[in-house]
Amino acid sequence: MNHHISICIPAYKRIDYLKRLLSSIEIQHFKDYEVIISDDSNDHSVEELLKEFNGKFEIKYFKNEKALGTPANWNHAISKATGEWIKLMHDDDWFSNEHSLEKFALATNNNNQFIFSAYTNKTELTNDTEKMFFNEKMKSSILKTPLLLLAKNIIGPPSVTLFHNSIKDKYDERLKWRVDIEYYIRNISKGIDFSYINEPLINVGVSESQVTNYCLNIPSVEIPEIFILLSAYGTSPLKNIMVYDAYWRILRNTNIHSKNKLESFGQTDWPEAILNMVELQSKFNQNTLRNGVISKTLMGISYIYNQFKSNL
Repeated sequence: MNHHISICIPAYKRIDYLKRLLSSIEIQHFKDYEVIISDDSNDHSVEELLKEFNGKFEIKYFKNEKALGTPANWNHAISKATGEWIKLMHDDDWFSNEHSLEKFALATNNNNQFIFSAYTNKTELTNDTEKMFFNEKMKSSILKTPLLLLAKNIIGPPSVTLFHNSIKDKYDERLKWRVDIEYYIRNISKGIDFSYINEPLINVGVSESQVTNYCLNIPSVEIPEIFILLSAYGTSPLKNIMVYDAYWRILRNTNIHSKNKLESFGQTDWPEAILNMVELQSKFNQNTLRNGVISKTLMGISYIYNQFKSNL
């Protein structure tokens, strides 16, 4: 029997988190789902935990002989799904309440293949919470210029999304940091519309183990990834000044102050617009560039120059 929703969980050891997620699934009022677990652990801790949930709901467990890593483990979990809809859930996130999955299921009647909800960030160390809502006024802008998500991921992490199983695109396994954003951009660029649920249906765990801590502003991660985006979508999105500013800030925050440093990560065929950004930033020290007013002014000058030179 194919279920309406496949909840796909790429797991790796974190048993306490995973138990919290599975417990939040168990209490869901909506029952037409299966749970897929792709286990990257080098022990049997996940498999042992699942024994506690035997008979409570359908679980399909897959143990990876070798750790796939993210996002390959995401893709592996999704590949095993038989449901009409795919609900990828990170093991440190969980459903906000017993009606969350039901509300996602109701949203599938809106004829869009991509659905996401508001969510609540919950910080592990401090117990602080922050509710994150999508500005629906931005929808038309994002549909027109999907790379606006590079400026700010206002959709959220994969756990807040629901995709129709007819979407066969995989998460790009070359990426570490902007995996989810690139996936959203790629699908929206293909004309896939989205529906938004204006209610926090997912709790997102914020902890020191998150990918943010070893990817954000790390040149060896950030620079190859923006090259992939530029290769895929070209420089025309840079005509939008918010997209232009996003690239500007990545170069500034990774302290890329020369063409040689830009090329040192293996990519050499950089667009002229990016090279011009780097050249202008190289004329100022990092403290100056970190000044918000100065940085915005210089970015504006760079934007106008590249427009004048027809590099966008």
